[in-house]
Amino acid sequence: MHRRLAIFAYSRSFHFPTTRVTGTLLYTPAAGPLNQKSFALAVCRLLSYTPPHHRRPPDPDDPSNLMREDGVSVCSQMWIENFREPDKTVTNLTSYLRRFELWVLAYQKVCADEIGTYVPRSAIQRSALEDLLVLRNAVLDGRFKWGARLDFFIKSPKDKTDYASLSKRKIKAILTTTQPAAFQDKIVQEVLFLILEPVYESRFSQKSFAFRPGRTAHTVLRVIRRSFAGYLWYLKGDLSTVLDGMKDSFVIGALMRDVRDKKIVDLVKSALTTPVIKTAVEPPKKKTKRKHQKKRVLAEDEPKPDPYWLDTFFGFAPEEAEKQPSWGHCGILSPLLANICLDELDRWVEGKIKDYYSPSKSDVIWNIPEGEAEQGNTSWPEFVPTSGPDKTRKMDYVRYGGHILIGVRGPRADAATLRKQLVEFVDQKYMLKLDNDSLPIEHITKGIMFLDHVLCRRVVYPTLRYTATGGKIISEKGVGTLLSVTASLKQCIKQFRKLQFLKGDRDPDPQPCFRMFHATQAHTNAQMNKFLSTMVEWYRYADNRKKIVNFCSYILRGSLAKLYAAKYKLRSRAKVYKIGARNLSRPLKEKKGSSPEYHNLLRMGLVESIDGLQYTRMSLVPETDYSPFPNNWRPDHEKALLEFISLDDPQRLEDQRSLISEQGLISPQDYISMLVWNYKRNALPMDHQLSIASTVSNIEKEQTLLSGTEDQASTEHMEHV
Repeated sequence: MHRRLAIFAYSRSFHFPTTRVTGTLLYTPAAGPLNQKSFALAVCRLLSYTPPHHRRPPDPDDPSNLMREDGVSVCSQMWIENFREPDKTVTNLTSYLRRFELWVLAYQKVCADEIGTYVPRSAIQRSALEDLLVLRNAVLDGRFKWGARLDFFIKSPKDKTDYASLSKRKIKAILTTTQPAAFQDKIVQEVLFLILEPVYESRFSQKSFAFRPGRTAHTVLRVIRRSFAGYLWYLKGDLSTVLDGMKDSFVIGALMRDVRDKKIVDLVKSALTTPVIKTAVEPPKKKTKRKHQKKRVLAEDEPKPDPYWLDTFFGFAPEEAEKQPSWGHCGILSPLLANICLDELDRWVEGKIKDYYSPSKSDVIWNIPEGEAEQGNTSWPEFVPTSGPDKTRKMDYVRYGGHILIGVRGPRADAATLRKQLVEFVDQKYMLKLDNDSLPIEHITKGIMFLDHVLCRRVVYPTLRYTATGGKIISEKGVGTLLSVTASLKQCIKQFRKLQFLKGDRDPDPQPCFRMFHATQAHTNAQMNKFLSTMVEWYRYADNRKKIVNFCSYILRGSLAKLYAAKYKLRSRAKVYKIGARNLSRPLKEKKGSSPEYHNLLRMGLVESIDGLQYTRMSLVPETDYSPFPNNWRPDHEKALLEFISLDDPQRLEDQRSLISEQGLISPQDYISMLVWNYKRNALPMDHQLSIASTVSNIEKEQTLLSGTEDQASTEHMEHV
């Protein structure tokens, strides 16, 4: 009784918001008070009742609320917008700078370079996202400073340094010596690159090929093979000193021709003008031999160094690709800015190409201007038949980084005039003094070296077959020139000598590659096989691909044979080849005691399988790739973009529909719908007609059978009589 009163008193003191609590009625005038059990249950539900929770508005500073889209989709949107209107001046890039999705994407790319593994967006820690958001806000508010050494908004995942506890000596060393770019600087550079690259890729000339996606040295060689046939005089220019740096005002002026966003321009300007602290270059100290040097163990999150085969191949990089621009704190933005500055040169030369073009109807290539249909032998574009004295005057141009190549089909005086104009333009625009020695004019018969390949001309006499008047087929010998793109054996020997794989000029002698001395035979062979495969791909479009790759294989095989001879004390290469075979696939390690044979150990999984060296014979080297190359070539991503923009245009669909209606054609969709409608309309009557026809045919067949049997019976009766 007292407990009931206590509960009742507690319920009286509580404020009921309504007469119903969680679906149970406590008291109604019509029904009266509830019983004891129901009342106690209602009070328990009342005590557990909580007022409704009002949702708070989303926090604008919460990183999870800012990632509404995927960063790749935001980049795709920027590429589509810029390729849809390539000539429009861009003024609203700050809106993309605010997009947190781009910052997360930049963080993922920089982390992949830092630790060597890709970090999915779901695996990024909450603290890293918060620091990344602080960095973005600092860039937008103008509080970000390039080249900070001690104050960071965000740190690298592998940077465990506690800068607050560093000694004065270490702090002074950090502030006065050369240091790699800070992690946050790389992120800001990556974001700017993601924003600016689509803007300028839609505007760049089709004649430039370095530091651009989808355009490689192979593309340059294929363009030369396709478009430079018939050119007699060549100008080679080296403007690589421009890549060392330019005046900040000129770079900003070139950038502002198409981008008028103050925030972006100020960021790039501050990256160019902020001084970079560099340590003075000291003379190299004499190395002292150590008795024992402990191997350095890599950390778990530290990327592994390049393998030996890749490091070796980088030594074969052509001189046109050796120099990479690095301007101030721009980092990966430097190659893009270099192309922006050199784009004016590309446009100037394109104007000269257009003005110089003078067609001749008696020449086979007179009607191949840009934009018109191709004629002539397009399957063999490097062949140019000889014609009369009146030839087409034509010019073409390619640029790979700071190196340019201009081909002229015409007299040498025209090439000399062009060289004079080019020297004046470069002097005025880039403040770079060029002379005749730095811009030589060379004839095709001497061989033009470009990207470690030699461009030369061969005279050929093919059999020409054509149909004359009256349908008679005439076969006669023709004469013409063939453009040949050949790998330079001299340059290949020079690169091998630089890497200490051989010595001697006239008779190259392989030298042992002692850097692989402590590696196993299986690992060494695998490294050299990867290197050879890379060389085969590099010389893919060379006319002498088989010869040059066979020479590389000979040098590497001899180098390994000398290494194994020194390592296993076999005295000579001949002894190594006798034990290990021509391709060095057999084990060279000495047998100890009564150990089982190598193939038994291999079957049991106790030893490594040794792959023999590839391309030990010239017949094993693949043929040269002569696949046709289109005249107005574009990379695959650009073709996909232009096709998407064309199909996405609603006006294109309306034009196609009006064209179909004017010509009286039927689209495939209309034709299918017409077939379906006719089938639905005529399906039942046709089935009924088919059933009637089948019934009539069956009756006629029965009647003919009956008549046939009656005639046969009467005939038999007459014969019997």
